Amino acid sequence: MSTSPLAALRRQVPPRPPQERCDLCATPLGRRHRHLWEISRRRLVCACDPCATLFSGQAQQRYRALPEQVRYLEGLELPDQLWEGLLVPVGVVFFVRREGVTDGPPVIALYPSPAGATESSLELGSWQVLEERNPFLRLMEPEVEALLVNRVGGARDHFLVPIDRCYELVGLIRVGWRGLSGGSELWQTLDRFFVDLRRQAVTLRCRDA
Repeated sequence: MSTSPLAALRRQVPPRPPQERCDLCATPLGRRHRHLWEISRRRLVCACDPCATLFSGQAQQRYRALPEQVRYLEGLELPDQLWEGLLVPVGVVFFVRREGVTDGPPVIALYPSPAGATESSLELGSWQVLEERNPFLRLMEPEVEALLVNRVGGARDHFLVPIDRCYELVGLIRVGWRGLSGGSELWQTLDRFFVDLRRQAVTLRCRDA
């Protein structure tokens, strides 16, 4: 049976990936869209703007809207000795304050890895010292906002970010990791991620906060 040139060409074109939809109302979403945090399951759900707005400021709802602002923390006091006391084994980590916790630590540290977001054993005494030096960290929104730290390659960058930006970083590492060290292409991707994040951020001068 003969095959038309058009049919043969169609077979060579990769299928389009399915369009993402709002997890609450099924509205089609663009590549960049908002997220909600499902607290009971500790997971992100995709949301259209109306659904995300519906849950803004609703602390007792099943879903919680994420903040939208990215803040670069200029002058955060995190000297090397205090960093080592936190017992974080890698150079990129994000800290999240949990809410209503009775069976675990009130703050957790997670770092991106080829296996996803991996929880680190956080030394809470050192975290308390970090809060004492930087009191505004106590105002970090529970569950939906994170302190993101980048100390890779001599960097000393600190951000307050919506939690979905941290999981965007987790996804980049999980998908792009090659070999034992990740590969040069991955580290270039991470550099671009932090350059873009810095460009989007509003600067918060920690000494004035």
